[in-house]
Amino acid sequence: MTARTFRLTQIHQRIDERLRSEMRKRVPDWLEVSRLKKMKLRAKDALYRLAKRAKPA
Repeated sequence: MTARTFRLTQIHQRIDERLRSEMRKRVPDWLEVSRLKKMKLRAKDALYRLAKRAKPA
Protein backbone atom coordinates (compact mmCIF):
# COMPACT_ATOMS: atom_id res chain seq x y z
CA MET A 1 0.00 0.00 0.00
CA THR A 2 1.44 3.32 -1.03
CA ALA A 3 1.39 6.40 1.15
CA ARG A 4 -1.20 8.01 -1.12
CA THR A 5 -3.48 4.97 -0.93
CA PHE A 6 -3.13 4.90 2.84
CA ARG A 7 -3.92 8.62 3.10
CA LEU A 8 -6.99 8.34 0.86
CA THR A 9 -8.21 5.36 2.88
CA GLN A 10 -7.87 7.39 6.08
CA ILE A 11 -9.73 10.31 4.54
CA HIS A 12 -12.52 7.99 3.37
CA GLN A 13 -12.84 6.47 6.87
CA ARG A 14 -12.95 9.88 8.58
CA ILE A 15 -15.64 11.12 6.23
CA ASP A 16 -17.62 7.92 6.87
CA GLU A 17 -17.35 8.47 10.63
CA ARG A 18 -18.58 12.05 10.28
CA LEU A 19 -21.44 10.89 8.06
CA ARG A 20 -22.52 8.23 10.54
CA SER A 21 -22.33 10.75 13.36
CA GLU A 22 -24.51 13.19 11.45
CA MET A 23 -27.04 10.47 10.61
CA ARG A 24 -27.31 9.49 14.31
CA LYS A 25 -28.49 12.97 15.23
CA ARG A 26 -32.13 13.38 16.06
CA VAL A 27 -32.50 15.88 13.20
CA PRO A 28 -29.64 15.40 10.72
CA ASP A 29 -28.56 18.34 8.60
CA TRP A 30 -29.38 16.98 5.16
CA LEU A 31 -27.16 19.50 3.39
CA GLU A 32 -24.22 18.29 5.47
CA VAL A 33 -25.16 14.66 4.81
CA SER A 34 -25.24 15.35 1.09
CA ARG A 35 -21.89 17.17 1.23
CA LEU A 36 -20.27 14.34 3.18
CA LYS A 37 -21.62 11.71 0.78
CA LYS A 38 -20.13 13.60 -2.16
CA MET A 39 -16.78 13.92 -0.39
CA LYS A 40 -16.81 10.21 0.43
CA LEU A 41 -17.56 9.33 -3.18
CA ARG A 42 -14.70 11.54 -4.42
CA ALA A 43 -12.28 9.79 -2.06
CA LYS A 44 -13.56 6.39 -3.16
CA ASP A 45 -13.22 7.33 -6.83
CA ALA A 46 -9.66 8.53 -6.25
CA LEU A 47 -8.82 5.20 -4.57
CA TYR A 48 -10.35 3.33 -7.49
CA ARG A 49 -8.36 5.33 -10.05
CA LEU A 50 -5.19 4.80 -8.07
CA ALA A 51 -5.78 1.04 -7.86
CA LYS A 52 -6.65 0.85 -11.55
CA ARG A 53 -3.46 2.71 -12.48
CA ALA A 54 -1.34 0.37 -10.33
CA LYS A 55 -2.56 -2.77 -12.13
CA PRO A 56 -0.89 -3.51 -15.46
CA ALA A 57 -3.44 -3.76 -18.28
